[in-house]
Amino acid sequence: MNQTFIRHLHRYVARYSVSASAARGQRSPGLVRAARSYLSEVPLRSFAVGSESRFGQNLNRHTERLRIVLPQGGRSWGMSRKLLNIFLRNALYTGYLCERYHLDGAEDWYEIPLDSIVAKRLRSEAKRLGLPRLPRWPGVKHLTPETSDLYQGVARRVAEHLGVAPVHLDALWWGGSRAPAA
Repeated sequence: MNQTFIRHLHRYVARYSVSASAARGQRSPGLVRAARSYLSEVPLRSFAVGSESRFGQNLNRHTERLRIVLPQGGRSWGMSRKLLNIFLRNALYTGYLCERYHLDGAEDWYEIPLDSIVAKRLRSEAKRLGLPRLPRWPGVKHLTPETSDLYQGVARRVAEHLGVAPVHLDALWWGGSRAPAA
């Protein structure tokens, strides 16, 4: 694929990743447009790294950069992380982008995008698997890095139990069929 097509595909993935439903409840005019604009320029190659710590550093850096470009009323860390994670998952699932930027090399470190539905499922799975109880879900707008880390930790344990990367939990849970028994 030529670079022009890849560039258009990158923008397309940013556009469909940041939908009105993904940003629901934020009541911040311009949030969708600003997030799409930022994600259209995120260097995907920065997520094709060989170490989990480097991946995490890049994820944190781009979460913060996205947060800063959002409109004043929508500058929450949680919304920025959710939108970035949706975008990265969709880029991973887009064969041409995945192949061009070697995104699958870091697949195990991608996070599941958190929202109230995923949080409820993670709380249920934590109880079912005998994992520590998660704190009350604060909502995406009030999500902190510390609370996110707790939920992502449970997601990693659940994903490990199911034999998949955490980013794929959404596909298992909402893909129309039950997750395979571990």
